[in-house]
Amino acid sequence: MFRDYIEHANFEDTGFSYTLSLISGKYKMVILYCLMEFKVVRYNELKRYIKTISHKTLSASLKELERDGLIIRKEYPQIPPKVEYSLSDKGASLMEILDQLCVWGEFHKSEAVQEQQRQE
Repeated sequence: MFRDYIEHANFEDTGFSYTLSLISGKYKMVILYCLMEFKVVRYNELKRYIKTISHKTLSASLKELERDGLIIRKEYPQIPPKVEYSLSDKGASLMEILDQLCVWGEFHKSEAVQEQQRQE
């Protein structure tokens, strides 16, 4: 009976799949985490925070996050141009989940460090 269910199930129709589609990629969760921590952030500040990200990847990730309604881009009409990014309400609603990922990671990271020290 279970086999029949799984054969007709479609992962792409799940909420989990939808959530992953919004935050997948190497840097999207890092961008969201940065906006959670610092509230309003400018492009160059994000670039400095995420040292290894290229300008092309940062720009594409920001556009995708904005398109998906997770962040807000505010452009100020001045010279030089000033653009700030912040979490939207939809993006902020993800923060509890991302925070739990951090908690899980901290717990298991320290566990892994302790295990590594025991093996040395």
